[in-house]
Amino acid sequence: MTAKALMFMGTGSDVGKSLIVAGIARALANRGLRVMPFKPQNMSNNAAVTADGGEIGRAQALQARAARVATTVHMNPLLLKPESATGAQIILQGKRVGTAAARDFFAERDRYLPAILESFAVVKAESDIVLVEGAGSPAEVNLRKGDLANMGFARASETPCILIGDIHRGGVMASIAGTFDLLEKADRALLRGFLINKFHGDQSLFDDGRMFLAQRTGVPCLGVIGHFEAAHKLPAEDAVVLEKMASSPSKSTAICVLRLPRIANFDDLDPLRLDICSDVRFVMPGQALPGDAALVIIPGSKSTIADLAALRSNGWDIDIFAHLRRGGRVLGLCGGYQMLGRVIHDPGGIEGPPANVPGLGLLDVETTLTANKSLVQVQALHAASQLPISGYEIHLGETLGGDCARPFAMIGNRPDGATSSNGLVEGTYLHGCFASDAFRTAYLGGLGIASKAHAFEQTIEETLDALSEHIAASVDLETLLEIAR
Repeated sequence: MTAKALMFMGTGSDVGKSLIVAGIARALANRGLRVMPFKPQNMSNNAAVTADGGEIGRAQALQARAARVATTVHMNPLLLKPESATGAQIILQGKRVGTAAARDFFAERDRYLPAILESFAVVKAESDIVLVEGAGSPAEVNLRKGDLANMGFARASETPCILIGDIHRGGVMASIAGTFDLLEKADRALLRGFLINKFHGDQSLFDDGRMFLAQRTGVPCLGVIGHFEAAHKLPAEDAVVLEKMASSPSKSTAICVLRLPRIANFDDLDPLRLDICSDVRFVMPGQALPGDAALVIIPGSKSTIADLAALRSNGWDIDIFAHLRRGGRVLGLCGGYQMLGRVIHDPGGIEGPPANVPGLGLLDVETTLTANKSLVQVQALHAASQLPISGYEIHLGETLGGDCARPFAMIGNRPDGATSSNGLVEGTYLHGCFASDAFRTAYLGGLGIASKAHAFEQTIEETLDALSEHIAASVDLETLLEIAR
């Protein structure tokens, strides 16, 4: 039997598409269906390494986990990873194929449709139902020609669609009715229903609104979903959430994280946030590093050299040197690790014109950027504590030098990362390391920070279960299954 498919679009970005798809995926998987997530085109620097050795958007990895299936590159065949305000790295079926300016990508993006449809066929062949997530809004009619993310894909694959609106931000009736009105007739015909998300309070007060929208659009409201309080416990894909996490200086800050302009894989910090809560602070551009932090983290970056320049322009290098003089510690993750070295070599112009850029000089290492990207899930041992770490590598370049003789971790017989001679500065390529509970607790203990020692992976599973129950109680799943084609 051919698998069914159903696509979920939003009236805009950040209306909750990703979590709704994850919740529905877990609910349908609990019914015994084999569910696969799919997003034809994504734009995010928060990526996950797949079981088959590629990379996809973090949201599709979470949705696969919700569906209890292994990740594959075909779940997100086209991933754009912004490197600048006008250009992005292009990941096709899990592998980097180049970098393009936005205007050049839009001019030739229809060339990627065959690969997207190929991946969609692979995913359908392995499932009972495919839950497809759109991107942004289908009503951006100025971008409709050559579209791959929304109606262009839906039309090419003949996939029926559900529209999601966020009532919490206001204007939900105008955004849903306006989306229908702006679409051309053939696109509008694929919209088979709508959902209202993030409702607070008495839902009966919106009964008239539901009726109005159903009459105006000609399709039914398939559910009003209340605000899901525990959403912050799940990995986020869009860095816009970091602005919501930014905090004002407080009396004490245990860990501060630099909010780099091109921050990548920032969900590395989720286990710390859930463990010690408000004691983790994202330091925004223009803010100084707090003087009492035990640890400064330089996170991953999609463009290490550009973010290193941004770090310096904010004066954070001076703050870091002062922090170390006070006996504080510094940890660099992936791109942050590369910044800590003496120099970053970019002979092939991976991140811009070929250059040799001085690093912060806090580790005796040098990094050479290369076109080959390391994409691998790993099991390691933390060198200092000998505790196990589960994580993944996703980086361009190789880092070597004297401080690598004191590795952060051992991956089998292979050393990872480096530690300064005084032990205050460390770097590692291991994303996701803080999700390992025993290691995280011991690492925080070494900083003098009391840990709640919560089970991070169990928390994610429990939150996905709660999300699925929340969705199932609000959404007409039976009708969704009938609409799917």
